This record gives sequence, structure tokens and C-alpha cells, in this order.
Amino acid sequence: MTISFGLRNVADPGAALAEMRRVTRPGGRLVVCEFSTITIAPVDMIYRRYLLNILPAIARRTARSAEAYEYLAESITDWPDQRELAGLIEAAGWSAVRWRDLSMGVVAVHVGRRG
Repeated sequence: MTISFGLRNVADPGAALAEMRRVTRPGGRLVVCEFSTITIAPVDMIYRRYLLNILPAIARRTARSAEAYEYLAESITDWPDQRELAGLIEAAGWSAVRWRDLSMGVVAVHVGRRG
């Protein structure tokens, strides 16, 4: 089961992860690619300022739907970090959960197995 940049957008991510587990065959794998938290605090602070201030300002001048970029920024900053998301995945019944950071943690790929 895979989902990329979509788990943030469901009403109940825990329920969605549990449903993904339900429909995955035993031994099957979950792969979640999602925005995450940069692992270097000063860089993460700069990135979040960009997301919340600069990106929406650019979008207001150039995009047809600036609100979409505001939502994007808010949904990224409100999303759990890598460890929290791993816990949510485990709570939904997946095992052997681990993750790999990409681009210093801007994105993380989490994987788990259905026992």
C-alpha cells in the first residue's frame, strides 16, 4: 500500500492507516511519502518562515488560488514529525516501522509491514 503527499489531507489519518492495514495482505508493506520536519533546527525554522510567510506572499501575486498555498503551508507545519508519524503508523497496527529522511527531512518516507 502506498500513499504520497495525501495522508495529510485525510480527515482521520489514524483511521486511514488502519484501513490501509485491513486491506493489505499479511506480510504486505506500507510506504508513506509525506512532508516532514527538517532535522536541523535552525534550518527548519527558516524553512517554516518561508512556508508561512514567503510562499503565500508569492502565491497571492502569481497563483490563481493563493488559498491553496496557504493551506499547503499550514498543513505541512501542523503535520507530525517523523517520530510522531511512526507512532501513528504503529498505533494503526503496522510493525517494523521505520523512516528515511529526504532533503534533510523536508520529506520523509515511512515504511511498515503488516504482520
